[in-house]
Amino acid sequence: MTGPSEEPAWKQRAVERSIRTAKLRAEQRVQRFLDAAQAIITEKGSTDFTVQEVVDRSKQSLRSFYLQFDGKHELLLALFEDALGRSADQIRAAAAGKDDPLDQLRVAVELLFELSRPDPTAQRPLFTDFAPQLLLTHPAEVKVAHAAMLTLFTELMEKVAAAGKIRAGANPKRMAAMTMQTVMFIAQSSGGDDTARAITAEEVWAFCSEGFAAR
Repeated sequence: MTGPSEEPAWKQRAVERSIRTAKLRAEQRVQRFLDAAQAIITEKGSTDFTVQEVVDRSKQSLRSFYLQFDGKHELLLALFEDALGRSADQIRAAAAGKDDPLDQLRVAVELLFELSRPDPTAQRPLFTDFAPQLLLTHPAEVKVAHAAMLTLFTELMEKVAAAGKIRAGANPKRMAAMTMQTVMFIAQSSGGDDTARAITAEEVWAFCSEGFAAR
C-alpha cells in the first residue's frame, strides 16, 4: 500500500517509460550526428568541417545539434573518445593472442604506436590532428577520453607485475599511465621523420620496457 506522499505505481511506470523513450530518441539523434561527422571526416581526410555540414548530412536541425553538443569541439571530443574505445578493444583482442604477460604488453605498446602515429594513407585525423591540439588546450578532457585505453594498459601492466616481471618498487598503474602517454607522444610527434630515420614500434617498446621491466 502506498503512503500519502508517494506517487501511484501506474504513474511511476508511465514516467519511467517516458524517460526511457526520450533517452532512446536522444541517443539516436546523437548517433546520427556522430555518423554524419565521421562520414565527412573520412571523405575529407581531415577535421576541417562546419557544424552546418554535419547538420545537413544528418538530416536533423541545428537546434537539435545544440541540444546534444555545445559545439564542434564537443562533437570531435565524442568522436575521439569513441575511437579510443574502439582502439582499446582492438588492442585488447590482439594482445590476447599472446600467453606471456610481457608479450601481451609489448603487442599493446607496438599497436598503440602504429595506431597513433601520423600516416597520410591511414586517414586518422582524430588522432593525428585533433589529439595533439586537445592535449595542449584541454588536458582534463584528454584524461577522460583516454580512460578506456588507460584501463587496458593498467590491466596488462598489473599482469606483468603479478608475473614478477616488473622492476622492484614500481607502481603498475603509474607505469601503465607513463607508458601509454610516452607511446602516444612519441608516435604523434614523429610524423616529420624521413623513412630512414623514422622511429619504429620496436624501438619504442625497447625504450619503454627499460623503464618498468625487471632486470
